[in-house]
Amino acid sequence: MRLATIHTGNFKLDGGAMFGVVPKVIWQRYTTPDENNLCNWAMRCLLVEDGNRLILIDNGIGDKQSERFFGFYYLNGDHSLEKSLHQAGVDFNDITDVVLTHLHFDHCGGSVKWNSGKTHMEPAFKNATYWSHEQHWEHAVAPNPREKASFLKENILPIQESGQLKFVGDDLVISDNVSVLLANGHTEKMMCPKINYKDRTLVFAADMIPSAAHIPPHYAMGYDIRPLVRMEENEAFLHEAIQHNYTLFFEHDLINECGTVVLDNGKFKPGELFTLNDFVNA
Repeated sequence: MRLATIHTGNFKLDGGAMFGVVPKVIWQRYTTPDENNLCNWAMRCLLVEDGNRLILIDNGIGDKQSERFFGFYYLNGDHSLEKSLHQAGVDFNDITDVVLTHLHFDHCGGSVKWNSGKTHMEPAFKNATYWSHEQHWEHAVAPNPREKASFLKENILPIQESGQLKFVGDDLVISDNVSVLLANGHTEKMMCPKINYKDRTLVFAADMIPSAAHIPPHYAMGYDIRPLVRMEENEAFLHEAIQHNYTLFFEHDLINECGTVVLDNGKFKPGELFTLNDFVNA
């Protein structure tokens, strides 16, 4: 089994939106905003080689949107989906499965690309099965006003039209060593993959816990559709993570790839913070 980080670049989001009701005087200890109150965030994805399956979890914002669209998010960094896959020795056509934690544009934009003649859009991974949850898919294609700007039809519909879309079953299993946890606080039926690796568990935390700074359950994002549900879900998950010694993989943390959780005087806090290579080589 092989695990590899796939960096797809960085983008900026409003610090207040990312930390909800947590005051700036507190959250700026963890990330430094610019003059417009924007903070820089990673779009870090994960490649999992499990037997004959080559699984990509999320794929970043993509490159097919307009300059105006990208101008809102200040894309930066030296990484891209294509460059990172090639550095991992993988081609788009090698990917057998694309697991989409949820269909917000910064998690699934790389799923779809323009065709060679730029006449229509098509799946970027032509040999892959794309995995979503049926209830989340229905939620995304008929979005509520709060999330409408995050669910872009051009990121979503070509997957279904190609026949490559598959919904995870009731067993929540993707492959022999990859299953998913469901969370409903951030959006409807977000999937957080659990990877069994050498008798340890790595959880791709997606937007349930986007960075190490978001480990305290009340650090809920302004983007969450059910913040109180999120807090209850996260508290239950964090107890489980401590009990079973899970390692969390942070999708949006600019600095920290992975980490553990501790309970200190009744408060959940980051434990050890380390790279994916540290986890793999432990």
